[in-house]
Amino acid sequence: MTALAPGEKPARSAAVLLAEGAAEYAKRPDAAAVAKADQLCLEAARVDEQDVAGLLCAIRCKAWLVEHAGSGTDRTELAVAAVQAGQWCQRRAPKDPACGYWLAVALGMQAREKPRTAKDAIGRIVSLLREAAAADPGLDHAGPERILALVLLRAPSWPLGPGDADEALVLARKAVEREPEYPPNQLALGEALARTGNERAARQAYGHAVELAKALSAKGDPDASEWAGEAEAKLKG
Repeated sequence: MTALAPGEKPARSAAVLLAEGAAEYAKRPDAAAVAKADQLCLEAARVDEQDVAGLLCAIRCKAWLVEHAGSGTDRTELAVAAVQAGQWCQRRAPKDPACGYWLAVALGMQAREKPRTAKDAIGRIVSLLREAAAADPGLDHAGPERILALVLLRAPSWPLGPGDADEALVLARKAVEREPEYPPNQLALGEALARTGNERAARQAYGHAVELAKALSAKGDPDASEWAGEAEAKLKG
């Protein structure tokens, strides 16, 4: 994306573009609206070269699109673009934990879509998430601890990787303690409990996730029905 020419004034301010992006993102599960939100957020990042709000918004949009894109090629392109936006964010604000957190999320998506990148990325992902958890654990509804728990659950264990189900359970419990009403935290806890042999408690966590998600869905949360479906699938499995 090109920068504004010297003396050129943007047609709309970054704040207006971000507000428009937020309105489009709220139209989920309309993928076209989320793609439009992504472009609006990137335009906001171009207009305000000192702020990272537009870049963080764009990464979030790309993350949603990755999960809902039909084509493997589309998912890979989106994941790579998300990593690029995360790197851009870190260049602008190296000490901002949100930039590190969302870069870790983007690297994780890229590793899934391009498995050959996973070996090199995993250490960086874990490091970024630990740094974000130390600096601002409340980010994205306790996201640093929740995502790190999932990474440690799904990664190979030593000596091949950082996988550690016991630490993952500790982290998932911390995420739930910080924000117990957020269904993805309960889903992460359920997965950690199941992996560490406590199937009964895992089912309780999944059941609670269903209840919370359905309550949020009734209030109009656009993501809640997917969370409920994921939890119900775990209970059936």
